[in-house]
Amino acid sequence: MSAEPLLVQEPENLPLSRGYVFSANGVGRRINAQEALTWLTHQDSETAGFVWLHFDDASTVLSGWPTELAKFPPGFGEALREGLRSTRVERVHQNLIAVVNDVDYDFERKGPLKVATLWVSVSVRCLLSVRSLPLRSVDQLSHEVEAGVIFPSPMALVIRLLQRQADQLFGIVRSATRTANEVDMDLRVGKLLRRSSLGGIRRDLVHLRRLLAPEPAALFRLINRPPRWIRDEDVQSLRQSAEEFSVALRDMTSLRERIQLLEEEIAANVAEHTNRSVLILTAVTVIALPVNLISGLLGMNIGGMPFRQSNNGFWLVLLLSSVLTGLSAWLIFRIRHD
Repeated sequence: MSAEPLLVQEPENLPLSRGYVFSANGVGRRINAQEALTWLTHQDSETAGFVWLHFDDASTVLSGWPTELAKFPPGFGEALREGLRSTRVERVHQNLIAVVNDVDYDFERKGPLKVATLWVSVSVRCLLSVRSLPLRSVDQLSHEVEAGVIFPSPMALVIRLLQRQADQLFGIVRSATRTANEVDMDLRVGKLLRRSSLGGIRRDLVHLRRLLAPEPAALFRLINRPPRWIRDEDVQSLRQSAEEFSVALRDMTSLRERIQLLEEEIAANVAEHTNRSVLILTAVTVIALPVNLISGLLGMNIGGMPFRQSNNGFWLVLLLSSVLTGLSAWLIFRIRHD
């Protein structure tokens, strides 16, 4: 497909959600699809600045005009088709492929965990992003661009997205830590916790680690061998983001181990309480056994019952029952003491 037929299309027919062109000093302004096509068509080695093109539908990117003009690496199309969701930043020749996630995490745990994914292709002059669901991070980044925040390179936009994702991880870890501290305090004062939200939090941490935490080794490999067009300032910011993710991963791992220990302590306390209740119930049953046995035997409506004709029969049976009940109680408490 050539550029000429594309340029005569009406802007409203071009599947661009939002687009920005950035000048050489890093200030961006919003453009429509027709302006984006013109910029991509007439760019050359002397063109200053870069563009950010954002789409809401992966199929339009794979089959439409971005494929012809933006020239993203082949691995980006494969990532879109396969729907890869784990956070990553990979180098493909002189381009980068990034996967960034946005989490709608209900700290009250009244709703399910929602994750939206953003696929990004980064080159020296173009950042192309595609999302599966609405992302707050993209909206916030758009507001920053429109407010005049300076982004001197496409990599600066990606780093800002990664920083927001790291902030999300730290926020989730802090919330889970507060919950773990509350459970720990309840256990210290002897409060019996039959149910807690720790199990769900631990599952969420495992899920979020798999989705949101990129492999630190891959990030550091990229930092050590970045594409030629990445600025030194961006490399330093990327190194800081990698260190933040490493800290978040370490905190998540230690928190997951702590939650597991708390769950084991809760299970032990519940088991101990259950055993104590069963022991008390067994003791009461054994102590009451002589009375129930004697009353059951004497209650049979047959002949030959002892003390039937005696005036002191009731008191004799009562004395016998009391002696046997006392003996049973003494044996039970002696066994428990031992």
